[in-house]
Amino acid sequence: MANHIEIDRDRCKGCGLCVASCPRQIIELGRDINAKGYHFAVQVDPSRCIACQMCAVSCPDVAITVYRGRK
Repeated sequence: MANHIEIDRDRCKGCGLCVASCPRQIIELGRDINAKGYHFAVQVDPSRCIACQMCAVSCPDVAITVYRGRK
């Protein structure tokens, strides 16, 4: 399994801090809206994820979990 992140769409408030902190620029705010009415973050290219955890550390709502895979 490759590196990837999981974003809890119901916890995400769409603040964009993870988008700004991702060094690979592979996270963006999606078009869909969660139950709270926010556009939640989505990972657009998991194959480029380096599992640096910058997104998870920057998330004030602890909505991101980072997984390191084996290559």
